Amino acid sequence: MNRQADSRAAVRDRDREWNPARTRDADAMAVTGFVLGLVGLLVMNLILGPTAVVLGTLALLRHTTRPGRARLAIGLGLADVVLLVCLVTADGTWSWSLT
Repeated sequence: MNRQADSRAAVRDRDREWNPARTRDADAMAVTGFVLGLVGLLVMNLILGPTAVVLGTLALLRHTTRPGRARLAIGLGLADVVLLVCLVTADGTWSWSLT
């Protein structure tokens, strides 16, 4: 039983250590979520909005060095979903319409 607790502590300590590959992945997630959130304001709100929220949240959970960008990804993703809801309730469409 003591060995098991020690191995869990070792895994927990290893996960807390700084890992450049994991940080790079988290930074990429933050930037990708931000870009998808921006693009989602114009096209494909239903897909890009929730994707931006998920990527931004994962980036924050993985301790990105760009937490502001990750928070913007979450905010823009939520704005995409709100915009989609407004479009659907206003004119019953799932996309932008110029007419």
